[in-house]
Order: sequence, then structure tokens, then C-alpha cells
Amino acid sequence: MKEFSKYVGLDVHKETIAVSIAEAGGGEVRYFGEIANTSEAVAKLARQLKKGDARLSFCYEAGACGYGVYRQLRELKHECLVVAPSLIPRKAGDRVKTDRRDSLSLARLHRAHELTAVWVPDGAQEALRDLTRAREDMKHLQRQSRQRLLGFLLRHGQRYSGKSHWTQAHARWLETVKLEQPVQQIVFQEYVDTVRALTQRVGAFDQHIERASNESVFWPVIQALMALRGVSLLSATTVVAEIGDLRRFAGAPQLMAYLGVVPSEHSSGGKRSRGGITKTGNGHVRRVLVEAAWTYRHPARKTAVLQRRAERAPEAIQDIAWKAQTRLCGRYRRLEGKGKLKVQVCTAIARELAGFIWAIGQAVPPVTAQASI
Repeated sequence: MKEFSKYVGLDVHKETIAVSIAEAGGGEVRYFGEIANTSEAVAKLARQLKKGDARLSFCYEAGACGYGVYRQLRELKHECLVVAPSLIPRKAGDRVKTDRRDSLSLARLHRAHELTAVWVPDGAQEALRDLTRAREDMKHLQRQSRQRLLGFLLRHGQRYSGKSHWTQAHARWLETVKLEQPVQQIVFQEYVDTVRALTQRVGAFDQHIERASNESVFWPVIQALMALRGVSLLSATTVVAEIGDLRRFAGAPQLMAYLGVVPSEHSSGGKRSRGGITKTGNGHVRRVLVEAAWTYRHPARKTAVLQRRAERAPEAIQDIAWKAQTRLCGRYRRLEGKGKLKVQVCTAIARELAGFIWAIGQAVPPVTAQASI
């Protein structure tokens, strides 16, 4: 473990940064003051604190301000940690929270090595992650607009008699809808136009993601993950963009815990009690895993689409994908046969699917260079 002369706690906000310093030799942690959240102010702070051969180690909580401070300090050759807020030790009876107290606490805990750092993506990976998250946000808006349109029609007694909504037949039916009041017809048309506009935007994001993933340095991993049943291009890109290098996890259980798909536990003495999954860590990947888990309710089978996707991956990856399909399809039937709820079954399948994703990550050659999107 590296030894540093000073441990600096930063409480980073949009306009300001509260700074506290803990000397390596021990003693009271001192509050340095507040600086502006600008690159010039951060560079000046680093120069002021680095006197002689002093080695500095900074830390701040992960949050809305992103990784700009981290990258600047790393370029200045200083150690910097971005800390997981949920894993910061806190006193149960402490009810006072200020920027000063937060920076003092960060500096003290950083010196004691009691903080847990999060993984920081590089610029290319953060751009890919922003793209997948933007598509997810747009999809959410699309779902909301569709619900509002269907709710409006239901209030006015307009019911579609077909099998499925949002098909071509449903679109043709919408063109025939007529309401009594002219103003209501205008409202209806605005709802329809909103749905169409958001659908086009979702489609545009899909095209951007397809192009960006193909040009990304992470494409070999994305292509390999697509050999798994239920893992489409969008799902594979989301997994890689959110997790990064799968090799940074020592084992599959560590990845499962990171994604929050392991059971929670509250045991004491001889009593052992387990609850639902922890739901900690990355919720974006957890969502796509649960969605992929639903496909394993069908018997194991290499469909034409899945076979074409799998053929692009090496033989070793195809073997892992087929092993995953046979195991998870059988496990789904066994758990369902025991009377488990479908949501519980899918959660269990998603947990094991994360293990196979980790295995594929180990089989793909590591990324050796970074590329921009």
C-alpha cells in the first residue's frame, strides 16, 4: 500500500469544493477552506498542498459532478479516489451534515484506508455509457407517452379490439379514431404525434448505439456476449458500458454482488436469515439481466437468429453460451416446478447469467488500447 504525506478530502459541489487535510503522521484533521469548482482553482490547490516532496492523495464522493476533478488530478500526477457514497462509514447518531464536516470526515477516513473506491471509466467508455443511458431515458419517455395516449382513449370509450398495441394494425386503427369535441381531437393528435416522435428518437438512438459499439475498442467483448440467449446488441453494449473490463472481478460471485443480484442476509448467533436481493450496485445492468432471464423460460434451442450471432464468436465462447442456455433453461423449469414466483425465478436466472457473462469476459482477450467514439 502506498504511503502519502497528506490525505485530502474534497466535498465537491456544482460551484464550490470544501477541502480538508489529514497529515499522514496522525493528529487532528484540519479544514483548509472552500475553493471554486474550476480547473484553475483545483490546480492551484494541488500546487499549494504539494510542498517539497509531499505526496498527495485526494478523495471525493461519486456524484452528479462526474469525474472531471479525478481526471484533472490524475493528469497532475496525484493519487485520487472517487468514493462510493453508500459505503462510507457513518455514525448512527450523527444528524448534522455540512460541507465542512463532510470534507473532514472524508479526509479522516481516507487516511485510515476505510473508504471504498468506485471504478472510473475512461472517456470512450463514459461516452458509450452516456449513449446507452440516454436511449434508456428516451425509452422511458416513450412508454409514458404511450400510457397517456391509451389512458386518454380509454376515458373516452375508444378501445382497440386487436391483439397487440403499437403494431401496424394498431397504427391504422388510430388513424380512424374520431372524438366528439374538436378540442379533444386536437389533444388526441398531439398525443399521437408525441408517441411517433419519441419512437423515431428511440430508433435513432438504436442506430447510434449500433455504430458506436462496432467502432468501439470493446466490440470483441460485446460481440462475444451476444452469443448468449437473451443478450441483444443493446443489452451487451449496456453491460460493457456500465461494467467495463470484466477481468477486474476476481470471480463470478464478486460480479454478482456488484450487480446486487445476491440475497441479502441478516444473521445473528445461530439464526440465519436471508431476504430478497440486495439491489446494490449497477441497476442498469441488473435490469437488462432480468429482461434477458425471461427468455430462458423456453426449452434450450439454437434459433436461426441466435446461431448467426453465435457464429461470429470464437468456438470457446459458443461453448460457454450453449452451456449457459442448457443449464439456465433447465433451472428455470425446476424452479417453476417448485412453485416459485416467476419474478423470483427470473431473478435467480439473472444471477447465474451474470456468472456466465463473467466467464465470457475471461475468455475474450483483454483490451489493450483505448479508442474514442
